[in-house]
Amino acid sequence: MFFAEFCIIILAMLLGARYGGVFFGLAGGVGLMVLILVFGLAPSSPPINVMLIMMSVVLAASTLQSSGGMAFLVRIAEKLLRKYPKAVTFVAPLIAFVFTFMAGTGNVLYSILPVIAEVARETGIRPERPISISVIASQHAVPASPISAATVAMVALLGSQGVTVLTILAIVCPAVIIGLFCGALAVCKKGKELSEDPEYQKRVAQGYFDSAKKAQAHGTEGGETRSAKVSVAVFLIAAVTVVLVGTFPELRPHVVNAAGKASQVSMTHMIELIMLITGAIIVVFCKAKPDEIIRTSVFRAGMMGVVTVFGLAWMSDTWIANNLPYIKTTVAAAVQSTPWLFAFALFFVSALTHSQGATVAALMPLGVALRIDPLTLVAMYPAVCGYFLIPSTGVLLAGVAFDETGTTKIGKWVFNHSYIVPGMVTTFCSVVAGLAVRNIFF
Repeated sequence: MFFAEFCIIILAMLLGARYGGVFFGLAGGVGLMVLILVFGLAPSSPPINVMLIMMSVVLAASTLQSSGGMAFLVRIAEKLLRKYPKAVTFVAPLIAFVFTFMAGTGNVLYSILPVIAEVARETGIRPERPISISVIASQHAVPASPISAATVAMVALLGSQGVTVLTILAIVCPAVIIGLFCGALAVCKKGKELSEDPEYQKRVAQGYFDSAKKAQAHGTEGGETRSAKVSVAVFLIAAVTVVLVGTFPELRPHVVNAAGKASQVSMTHMIELIMLITGAIIVVFCKAKPDEIIRTSVFRAGMMGVVTVFGLAWMSDTWIANNLPYIKTTVAAAVQSTPWLFAFALFFVSALTHSQGATVAALMPLGVALRIDPLTLVAMYPAVCGYFLIPSTGVLLAGVAFDETGTTKIGKWVFNHSYIVPGMVTTFCSVVAGLAVRNIFF
C-alpha cells in the first residue's frame, strides 16, 4: 500500500504539472481526498506555519516592489552590466544571484533580462550565454537567500534540530556560487558567435534592430526616488535581523502565557513578525500604496506558491504521517546508506512543482522522517532548483522573449532548450559543493 499511495502523490503532481499555476494546490487536494477515501489515511494538519511564513515574506517583498525598491535595484544592475560588458556572461549571473539574495525572490530578474540581452548584443556576445545562466542564477539564489520563502520554510522544519539561518547560509551560499561559476563556464563558449549565427544575421538584414532600443530602460523607471532607496535599506535591515535572530536565540523575547508558563517566542513567529513590520514601515515611510501591493508580480507569484504548498504539502504530510513506522524501518536504511538519492527526489519534484518552497514543504519532512542528517539535508537543499527541466515557467519563457537575436530557444524536443546545460551543471555542482562544505567544515 505504501507504494500505491506514493503513486497517487506522483499522479497528483503530474496532474498539477499538466495545468500549472495554482492548480498544483488544487491537485494536491484531489490527491489527498483519494488517499482518505481509497486508502483510509487520516489527514494530517495543513502546513499552516510554512504557509504563514511564506505569506509574510511575500507581503514584505511585494511592498518593496510597490515602493519602487525593485526598480532601484534594477538601475544598479544596469550600471554594473554596462561597466563590464565583455564579462557579461559572468557578471550577469552574479548580479542575478545578489539581487535574489537580497530580495528573497527571483522575480527581480524580469526587469534585468532586457538589459542583459541588450548589453550582450551590443558587445557582440551571444545573448543566450548570459541570459541562460542568469535565469538559472536567479532561481538557484533562492536557497541561498535568508528571507526566501523556501529558506524560512527550511528553518521552520529543521530549527528544532539545531539548524539556523546562518547554518544554511554558511553551507548553501558558497555551494551555489561555485555551482554558478561552473554553469557560467559551461556556457561561456556555447553556440556560434553572433557574427556567425545565421538567424541573427537574417534579422539584421531584415532591419530588425533598426528601431529604438527598447530594452535599455525597461522596468527601471521610478527607481531613483528617495522612497525607493529607503525601502531597499529597510528590507536589507530586515534580512540581517532575521539572520541575527535565527543565529542568536537569546535575542528572541521571553513571554509568559495566561497560565503563567514562561517561554521564548519561536523563530517561526519572529520571521513572520519581522516581515510584517518591514512591510508596514515601507508603507508608512516609503509611500507604498496598499492597493498596489496585491497587484505586483511578486505578490501574484508568491501567493501562487502558498496555494501550491497548501495542497501538495498537506497531501505529502498525510502520506508521511500514516506511513512513518514503515518509513523508519524499511526506507530509512536504504536512504541513510546513500543519502544523495534524496537529492534526486528533491530535483524531480521541484521540476514538477516549479517551486522551491513547495518542494521543501512537500519533501523535507520526509527527509526528517528518514533520519537523514539535517546538515546533509541542508547540503542537498540546492537540488530543489529543478524548475528549469520543463521550460514552462515565466522566467524561462521571458528569457526567450527578451532575446531579440533568437539565440535563446526552447528547442524542437522541449528538453533540448538553452537552460538545460547551465541548469544541470549548476545544480549538480552546487549539491556536490554543498556536501563537500558540510563534510569539511561541519
